Amino acid sequence: MSHASHLKTIEQRLLWLSHWMIHNANHIRPKTEGIKVGGHQASSASMVSIMSALYFSALRPEDRVAVKPHASPVFHAMQYMMGEQTLEKMQNFRGLHGVQSYPSRTKDIDDVDFSTGSVGLGVAITSFASLVQDYIHAKRWGNDIPLGRMVALVGDAELDEGNIYECLQEGWKNDLRNAWWIIDYNRQSLDGVVREGLFQRVEKIFEAFGWDVVRVKYGHLQRAAFKEPGGDTLRDWIDNCPNQLYSALTFMGGAAWRERLMDSLGDQGDVTQLIDSRSDDELAELMENLGGNCVQTMADTFAAIDHDRPVCFLAYTIKGWGTPIAGHKDNHGGLMNKTQMAEWQKVMGVPQGQEWEPFATVEVPDGLRDFLGQVPFFAKGPRRYTDDVLDVPKVEIATDRELSTQMGFGKILDDLSKGDSDLASRIVTTSPDVTGTTNLGPWVNRRKLFARTEQQDTFINEKIPSTAKWEFTPEGQHIELGIAEMNLFLLLAAAGLSHSLFGKRLIPIGTVYDPFVARGLDALNYACYQDARFMIVGTPSGITLAPEGGAHQSIGTPLIGMSQDGLAAFEPAFVDELSVIMQWAFEYLQRSGDGDPDERTWLRDETGGSVYLRLSTNPIEQPGKRVDDDFRQGAIDGAYWLRKPGPNCEVVIAYQGVVAPEAIRAAGIIAEGRRDVAVLAVTSADRLNAGWTAAQRARARGNGAARSHIETLLGGLSRDCKIVTVIDGHPATLAWLGSVIGHQTVSLGVEHFGQTGTIADLYRHFGIDAEGIVEKVNGLTLGRPVTAPLRM
Repeated sequence: MSHASHLKTIEQRLLWLSHWMIHNANHIRPKTEGIKVGGHQASSASMVSIMSALYFSALRPEDRVAVKPHASPVFHAMQYMMGEQTLEKMQNFRGLHGVQSYPSRTKDIDDVDFSTGSVGLGVAITSFASLVQDYIHAKRWGNDIPLGRMVALVGDAELDEGNIYECLQEGWKNDLRNAWWIIDYNRQSLDGVVREGLFQRVEKIFEAFGWDVVRVKYGHLQRAAFKEPGGDTLRDWIDNCPNQLYSALTFMGGAAWRERLMDSLGDQGDVTQLIDSRSDDELAELMENLGGNCVQTMADTFAAIDHDRPVCFLAYTIKGWGTPIAGHKDNHGGLMNKTQMAEWQKVMGVPQGQEWEPFATVEVPDGLRDFLGQVPFFAKGPRRYTDDVLDVPKVEIATDRELSTQMGFGKILDDLSKGDSDLASRIVTTSPDVTGTTNLGPWVNRRKLFARTEQQDTFINEKIPSTAKWEFTPEGQHIELGIAEMNLFLLLAAAGLSHSLFGKRLIPIGTVYDPFVARGLDALNYACYQDARFMIVGTPSGITLAPEGGAHQSIGTPLIGMSQDGLAAFEPAFVDELSVIMQWAFEYLQRSGDGDPDERTWLRDETGGSVYLRLSTNPIEQPGKRVDDDFRQGAIDGAYWLRKPGPNCEVVIAYQGVVAPEAIRAAGIIAEGRRDVAVLAVTSADRLNAGWTAAQRARARGNGAARSHIETLLGGLSRDCKIVTVIDGHPATLAWLGSVIGHQTVSLGVEHFGQTGTIADLYRHFGIDAEGIVEKVNGLTLGRPVTAPLRM
C-alpha cells in the first residue's frame, strides 16, 4: 500500500477508536451516578486527519506537541494503536485510573509532551518551549541537542484567550522559531458558530508578529473538482457560503447539498454537470472534503515547510467530520446515541466484538504494522528524558546588619554568579519587567541577558554611567519578559520541564511583584500540574509597598502558596532562614523519587516540586549568626521556636514573615505581665499544614504513632495556653494552628485592601504591630493588663 493509503487507514482507525472509547464510557460502562461522562466526539473528529498526518508523516522524535484538550481521545487512541496505552485504561476513559479527559504528563502513562486542559495555555507554552530549546542549544553544555519543532494543535475558539496574544508578542521580541500552531478551524465553539471572517483577523495578527500563515482550505477531492468544467463556480460558492449554513448542510447530508447548490447556482451547464455526475454520498464527501479533513492534503502541507520560521496553519475542518453528528451546532458536547453508533459501526465496517481491536477493518494488518514500525516520530519510543542531579554549593551570606529578605535573595544569587559551580551555570532567571526592582540586577550584570545574537548596550557604548549593564548574548542567563505574568509562569513551566523535554536540566528562577502572582495564577497552576520545577519569588509581599496603595499590596498570596499543589511555599523573616531554605530548594527542585513520606514531618519531600518564596523589601534587624540544627531543620520543615516555651507557658505568639520584629517586641512586653511567653517562628505554613494533614491520614489508617512537625512543636503546651498568630497577609494562613492540639487562638493579619501610608501606619491600622498583638493578648488571657511603651 502507498504512504497515502496507510495514512487514510490510520485516520479511520483513530476516528473509530476515539469515538468508541467515548461511547463506551457514556453508554456501555456501568454508571453509579446519573450524569454524563462526556468526551467531545465532534471535536475529536475534526482533528483526526490533522493528527494522523502530523504524527505519522511529519514529526520527528525531537518534536513536541501540545494536543488541544478536546482531541485527547484521538491522542490516546493513537498511543493505544502504537502499544503505548492499555486497553484497561482506554475502557476506563474519564474514570478512576483511566486515560485522562485531557492529555496529562502526570496522570497519563502514554507519551504526553505538554498537559492541556486550561484552554490557550497549552498553545502558548509551545512558544516558550521553543525559546527554552534555543537557550539550551546556545550553551556549550547543551549545543548537542537536536532542534525540534514545538507544535500546538489549537481549537479556533481558543483564539479568544488573551494569553495567546501576549505570548505572540513575546515570541516576536525573542526571535521565535521552530514553532508550529495548527488551528482546527471548524468555526464552532461550545455555544455556537464562530463569527464570519475570523480567519482574516487571525491571518493579519500572525503576519504582524512575523509568522508564516498557511491556509489549508480545500482537500484533494475539492481541488480536483475545481479543475473540472464549472469548478471555479463551485469554489466561489464554497468561499461565499456562511459558516452556519455550511455546517447545517453538512449535518443534513448529500440530498440537502444537492438541493441547496442547485437552488443557488441554477442550471449553469458545466457546474450542473459537475454536481449531477456525483451521487448524494459522493457529493457530500466532496463538499465535506475541506483541507483539514483530508489527511493527504495535511501531510503534503506539512512536508512543504522547509524553514524554521514560526508557522500558523489555518486548517479548515468540519466539527464531527465523518460521523452522524457532523456539523450540528449542538455537537460540541453532544454524543452519538446507541442507535446512531450502531448505524455508524456498520458504515465504518467494524465487526461486532472487535470494537477495541486496533487493526479491525485493516485488510493487510502486517503491512500496516510494518508501516507503523517505520514512522519516525515513534522510532525512539517514549521521549521522557532526564539529566544528572547538580551538586548544590553552600548558600550563605553575612547577616550582620539590617537586611530585607529581598536584598538577601539578590546577594545569594550574586554570590552564586561569582562562582563556577555547575548549578550556577544552569540557573536561568526571568522577570516580567521587574528585574531591577526585585534585586536580580547584580546577577544579570554578571551573567548577562540571553539572546540568540549579540546585542550591544548603547549606554555602555556611549559611555553613559548606569548600574544596569544590559548586555544580550547567547551565553546570557537571564530572559527578560514584558509585563505579562501569564508569560512568566509559562516560561517557568517550559524551563522547568527542560530535563524531561530536552535532557538538559535548568534551574529556573522567576521574580514577580507578589501582588501580581494572582495575575498569572492559571499559568502557575498549569505549570505545577505538569510537575515543572522552578523557583518563583514574590516580592515585595504584604502591605510593605505601603506608599503604593492597595493595588500593589498582597493579601491572599500566602493562601495561594498553601493551596497550590506541587509548590512548597516559604515566607522567611530573616536572611539566614532564606539561605537555608534556598540551599534546600535547589536540591528539592531536582528530586524525582517515589516512596513513603518522611515520618519526621510526613511530607513527601523525596518527590520534589517547585518552590515559592514570599519575600519583603522591609529591612529588619537580623538575629546574628545561628548554626544550631533545630533552627536549620526547622526553617526547612516550616517552624522552630525562636523563644522556647517553659512548663507554664501562657501565651504563644506565632508569626510568619517580615512581622517578626513586631512579634518579638510584643513578646517582650507581654512577658512583663505573664508567667511565660513563647515565640514560634513559622517559615512555611504550607509545609506545616501539609505535614499535619498527612499525619492525620496516617493515624486514621492505623499508624497511631504518626506525628507531624507542628504537632511535635505544640505538643508540650498546656491546653490553657493561648496562641496569637500574626502575618502580613491573610490571617487564615495561620488560624488553623489552634486546631492542632486544641488551643484558643486569635489570628491577626490583613483582610481588606490596603491604603497609602508608611509601613508603621498600616501595621497599626490593621493591628499587626506590637501594640496590636499586646492588645489582643490583654483581651484574650487572664491577668493584669499589659501596656506597650510608646515607640520613640
